[in-house]
Amino acid sequence: MRIFSTELGQQYDTYTFGYANYCERETDDTLTSIYESGYLPYSGASEAHNLFYMARGVRVMLRDFKLTTENRRIAKKFDGRFKKERVPFAQFSCDEHFYSLFLDYFAQRHGDAMPRERLDYILASGLVTHTLIYKSADKPVAYALEVAEGHMAHYWFSCYDIMFVQQSLGLWLMLDAIRDAKERGLEHYYLGTLYGKKALYKSNFAPLQWWSGKEWNDSKTILKKRVEEDDARTITFVDRLKETYHLF
Repeated sequence: MRIFSTELGQQYDTYTFGYANYCERETDDTLTSIYESGYLPYSGASEAHNLFYMARGVRVMLRDFKLTTENRRIAKKFDGRFKKERVPFAQFSCDEHFYSLFLDYFAQRHGDAMPRERLDYILASGLVTHTLIYKSADKPVAYALEVAEGHMAHYWFSCYDIMFVQQSLGLWLMLDAIRDAKERGLEHYYLGTLYGKKALYKSNFAPLQWWSGKEWNDSKTILKKRVEEDDARTITFVDRLKETYHLF
């Protein structure tokens, strides 16, 4: 993998110089090694190809995964309510219902974070290996896009019918995917980034590790302290690389 950094910002008085860290996937690189090194797939611009960014990602250690009290509460609420299919992405048809559900969910929950052009880019990235489909009365009410290789998988993006908003269905979808991954004998299940209090629901799984910038750390105490400080450490500009991109 080709590892590189681009300038982000500076505070010369304290000799603090920020850089955004990336890696570009090369021919022989495995996704396992890229994720293990703390990188996640970048999907913010159509010009980016085989590009991964370093961030505070989290992953579940599946060999020792056990349901927490919160997991059991959510499981009791939704287990048995949906019919699930895990379909190889090559066999999945992205019909208008899929697009409508995905785009409506993101528009309602995350504003303009997922325009159709970005969703098309993600679907065409070559990274998605499986689609998780959840049906009620034979009608899809939730989807999740998964990246899987060897003994790891990444729960990349998910969506569900907005009628389930405020019912914690999103947490259950993630829990169900984690349980399924453990049953398949995987070792690590990546859940994306964890920044800000809104993302703290990802810390409901155990044992959990988070990327510190140097290594995978299992201290939830330090993780929660960093999350509490996130609002005060937010920046409002992008790094030099993204200045050259047309961002979605």
